[in-house]
Amino acid sequence: MNRGSSLLSLIVMVAALGVGLGLMGGYDQVREWFESRPSVADLHFVQHRATDARPASLTSDEQHTIKLIARAQPAVVNITTVTLAYNYFMEIVPRRGQGTGFIIDPRGYILTNNHVVAGARRIQVRLADGRRLWARLVGRDTRTDLAVIRVRTSRRLAVLPLGDSKHLRVGQKVVAIGNPFGLGHTVTTGIISALNRNLRTRRGMIMRGLIQTDAAINPGNSGGPLLDSAGRVIGINTVIFSPSGASHGIGFAIPVSRAREVAKALIAQGRVVRPWLGLEGMTLRPEYANVLELLVNQGVLLVRVFKGGPAAAAGLKGSDSVIEAGNLRLPAGGDVIVAVDGRPIQSMNQLMRLISRMKVGRVVTLDLYRAGRKIKVKVKLTARPG
Repeated sequence: MNRGSSLLSLIVMVAALGVGLGLMGGYDQVREWFESRPSVADLHFVQHRATDARPASLTSDEQHTIKLIARAQPAVVNITTVTLAYNYFMEIVPRRGQGTGFIIDPRGYILTNNHVVAGARRIQVRLADGRRLWARLVGRDTRTDLAVIRVRTSRRLAVLPLGDSKHLRVGQKVVAIGNPFGLGHTVTTGIISALNRNLRTRRGMIMRGLIQTDAAINPGNSGGPLLDSAGRVIGINTVIFSPSGASHGIGFAIPVSRAREVAKALIAQGRVVRPWLGLEGMTLRPEYANVLELLVNQGVLLVRVFKGGPAAAAGLKGSDSVIEAGNLRLPAGGDVIVAVDGRPIQSMNQLMRLISRMKVGRVVTLDLYRAGRKIKVKVKLTARPG
């Protein structure tokens, strides 16, 4: 071995010795650190003690909400659907959808949104206990965006009690339970932000009289219950208002008082039969009346009368021309309805609500103005087509 090799071997030995001593010193430090940590038993004791302290820190309102959710969740279900759609290459491919529903009858009837199950080839329901059941469509109503599906099981099913949405107050506390983004049985809370909201959906349908809430509503929440502080259903979560598609603090629910009647009809006959006047109209405002030189300044101005409908059969007249005044383009020449069975009418919404409460086959008397004359016309309501 030459001097160079000997020197190199000496350097390697010294380096190795240093590293060894360093590792030994590091090991002693690590061992000392571990020995100074609390034992597993100590950690368990601290954790157990902290857990015991938590219930005492809950407010009475929190405890009430927790109990409310525990009672309601067993009746809330997650809904998964399979529909057929065309892809970019015009090939038919299955597409999965998700939503929420809740059990309204122990026989297995579940209320949800129509758009959750519309076009579904298969509908599967996952209960709160994890069971997955196939469901069949009982009936659906596009006008209210409500649907009823049914599952069959030998086990007893929990049911959510239906409340009353006719006496709600802005500021009232609400709880929403749903399946947002597939995260089943997610709970959000908030208040009623406004009542009687009208909203045009992306599908072009106008939904009237909705409950507005700031409880977070996201895709997948559709069809889920909106509960009051007593755990009763007051609305069915259905629409969010958001440019991004996620919750921005503005959600809408269908009032349960309306949903109850629709559900009854769907269970009994698979559809909702509604009375129909067979016309389109617009609310007459004073400024419109001045432009059109009418004798009345409130009521419903008829824009269109459907051929073959009740209004047409009774001889009602829709507009036959358009008058322009500044930025206004107004239909002219149509009848103006001012009362139904002696009850004054001030808006198209009021006319629709009044007619919707009546039964098919009923004869109503309309007070209207035509070409400067006030006349009465009797109209027999028929079932709305489709």
